[in-house]
Amino acid sequence: QVQLVESGGASVQAGESLRLSCSASGYAGTNNMMAWLRQAPGKEREAVAAIYTVPFTYYSDAVQGRFTILRDGGANTIHLQMNNLLPEDTAMYYCAITPPGGDWRAVNTYKYQGQGTQVTVSS
Repeated sequence: QVQLVESGGASVQAGESLRLSCSASGYAGTNNMMAWLRQAPGKEREAVAAIYTVPFTYYSDAVQGRFTILRDGGANTIHLQMNNLLPEDTAMYYCAITPPGGDWRAVNTYKYQGQGTQVTVSS
């Protein structure tokens, strides 16, 4: 059984930084795509960053240049370094993992998703 556990969410002020982490257990092998998704209140869940084996990473326009997705070598563990946070980054952040291939932007690409960690950014 695949289990994803996120951590690192918090309440911060605009301009501050946070680092989210996620570890996936029960998923055989490291040939996969892992990603961070987020869902703000009243909005649809969206993909913000994805990573295959380094150096293939992808970012949404909303976070490009501010967020960095990192992957521990040889492990199904990822991090999201979030700098210069904005109030519009407020959301529940979910970790996801799926076999390679598919559109990284499409939320339904991801076969497994975690329970989420809350990020709140106040102005």
